[in-house]
Amino acid sequence: MFKNSPAARPAATAAPTPTTSPVGGHADGVSNEEFRAAMSRLAAGVVLVTAHEPPLDPDGPGGEDVGMTATAFLSVSLDPPLVMVSLREGSRMDDLLAEQPHWAVSVLAGSQRHIAGRFAMKGRISDRLLFEDIPYVRGTESGAPLVGGALATLECRTEQLVPAGDHTLVIGRVLTAEVPSADGGPLVYFKGRYRQLG
Repeated sequence: MFKNSPAARPAATAAPTPTTSPVGGHADGVSNEEFRAAMSRLAAGVVLVTAHEPPLDPDGPGGEDVGMTATAFLSVSLDPPLVMVSLREGSRMDDLLAEQPHWAVSVLAGSQRHIAGRFAMKGRISDRLLFEDIPYVRGTESGAPLVGGALATLECRTEQLVPAGDHTLVIGRVLTAEVPSADGGPLVYFKGRYRQLG
């Protein structure tokens, strides 16, 4: 009998008011720190993305190898074979892959933490010096370095570049896929640190 009485009706809720953007945050209230902390709990495999920058002068030196550590790398499709890597907008690799369609990926082993750290450094030395003492072979399709001792290597050709916030998603068709090393576990990134399984 009290069905229609004002006390029995749910109180009307006010429309949510937009929050102001906190320092280092966004309009929806999630700060950069909160987002990083949450995503750091997602364990990710570690790869080295490489590409060969062709020479500016065809008669000059033979170009330069470029490398970048990445944890945002995944398989997209089996047929056709597609993978995706996320690159920080404006990074050297982002700029290079906007022009150079061929690139490669080396899936790093747990023992290759030093390689991941070297190519993830801020304010690092030139890529030529970074590659200097790392064993690698040059990919037949991409011309890019494929790291020796990696658990797997892939060579790719860019199919699509997708702007996504402050990153570019690069979707590549896999041209070659090899498993040169069956031994050892993967290198994993978790809670801001490189780790080994087991």
